[in-house]
Amino acid sequence: MSTTFTLGILETGRPPEALEEEYGSYPQLFADMLCIEAPEWDFRAYRVNEGEFPFTLDECDAWLVTGSKHGVYDELDWIEELKEFLEEAYEEGIPLVGICFGHQVLAEALGGSAVKSRRGWGLGVQSYEVTEDGKALFPEATEFSLNTFHQDQVVEIPESAKVLAKSEFCPYAALSYGDRALSFQGHPEFDRAFTKALVENRRGEVLTDELADAALSTLDEKTDNDQLAQIIVKFIEDRAGTSGTGGDETESPSA
Repeated sequence: MSTTFTLGILETGRPPEALEEEYGSYPQLFADMLCIEAPEWDFRAYRVNEGEFPFTLDECDAWLVTGSKHGVYDELDWIEELKEFLEEAYEEGIPLVGICFGHQVLAEALGGSAVKSRRGWGLGVQSYEVTEDGKALFPEATEFSLNTFHQDQVVEIPESAKVLAKSEFCPYAALSYGDRALSFQGHPEFDRAFTKALVENRRGEVLTDELADAALSTLDEKTDNDQLAQIIVKFIEDRAGTSGTGGDETESPSA
């Protein structure tokens, strides 16, 4: 049973225009995914990639960082400001969740490192082995699968991090930071239709036909988006308390 919280979604990128018109913004994709498990939650979006940051750390009960076309190593002012924001929120014990770019920038903010991987692209449905540390979150699973779209990877984890899931291609696929932060390289907010549309949109731009076709060939495989949504909701609710601190004003994610 969910409790009323305000989740602040830190938007670090936008889908291609045609996809955003059809499927919505990244904050909307997350809201659509999480509201099934947490129908009483409020969602508030901030376009940090355009310089729109929260006024205070506790403006929302928890923060989620989206994916982005940018790399954490890009020399952009908003990325440095985001790292500082996440470090301060972590020190204050405000729950944090990072997805894809969010997974990478959270690791960077807390002392790790992410780079453009020599392993190449992670595309389509990828499966990850649950580690011993990951069994606390995945007590009944030995692996899980998510849609992916990334070339960057975390290559050095912070001292405070534990590896929850891994694969040969992506050794640091999911991380936890005590009871304060949780992050995943894969995209639980991406369904099959969106992933297919994204791959096709990038075909001939950043993806060769061979890479695009290989990614599309995996999309009939089962993903565990629902399980990840449950884990994210439980993580936030267990750590944010039951009263909520996100203020009185409710805002929907920007489309």
